[in-house]
Amino acid sequence: MRDAALVPLLLAAMLALGAEEPKMGPKLEPPDALPPAPAGQAWRPVWHDEFDAEKLDDTKWEFLEGKWRAAACTRKAVSLDGKGHLVIRTFKEGEDYFTGVVRTRGKFEHTFGFYVARIQLQKQGGHWSAFWLWNVGTRDAPTLEGSPLRFEVDIMERPWTDDRIQHTLHWGPYPKGGKSLGEVARVAGVGQGWHTFAVLWTPDEFVFYVDGKETWRPRGVEVCQRPLYILLSDEAEFAGWAGDVRRAALPDEFLTDYVRVYDLVDAKTGQAVWKPKPLASAPGK
Repeated sequence: MRDAALVPLLLAAMLALGAEEPKMGPKLEPPDALPPAPAGQAWRPVWHDEFDAEKLDDTKWEFLEGKWRAAACTRKAVSLDGKGHLVIRTFKEGEDYFTGVVRTRGKFEHTFGFYVARIQLQKQGGHWSAFWLWNVGTRDAPTLEGSPLRFEVDIMERPWTDDRIQHTLHWGPYPKGGKSLGEVARVAGVGQGWHTFAVLWTPDEFVFYVDGKETWRPRGVEVCQRPLYILLSDEAEFAGWAGDVRRAALPDEFLTDYVRVYDLVDAKTGQAVWKPKPLASAPGK
């Protein structure tokens, strides 16, 4: 009887040993400074690009071409340098200015998570680099009386050449009638060397980070419950917060070492923890 009673216990132990651990994704280097995961949960990379190929991965990114403020977007402004970096250049040909934008629209659109990029910023004024999320043009972008309802998360914009970085949220009717809230973060030495820029996006809040340190936790804002796509861009202007690109010593560029997205998952099942709230509470509803 005693041996028979042990059989279920032995079977359970064998099943436990044979059970597969949930796949937590690749181990990425260098590791990111992720927010602490609650007990029983873990961070899993769900999308990333390390830019270590010979050319930009068109299964992950698309080029934006055409007029973009004072410059024209062109593929010629976007390249990989062979050292594991994406390069977006701003340059002049004749009397015309050119820059670059890449985005994951239609290729990777995601809801919630920790989004981080490691970037070396541009040196000149008159144009600005940006790492951001957007929903305009997605299949399920909400509308109100036929007009799109934008949700934009500017994780990092750098229109200045000092130690300031801009974080901004935009939501509501687009292109007019929406709301915005922003924060200027001061980060000593941000214009020199490499820095990480990140946002934690949960169903309840956004939290912004530079180099793993929290820089902004906005209150009283709508929190998007629908997928957004990623953009890396540079914008030029003749007058405005970045100054005048005609006064810049061009060409100028900013480099991106990697872009990564992590989901918070159940450590046992590997299932994502965060779920969208009912659409009635989504932006514009």
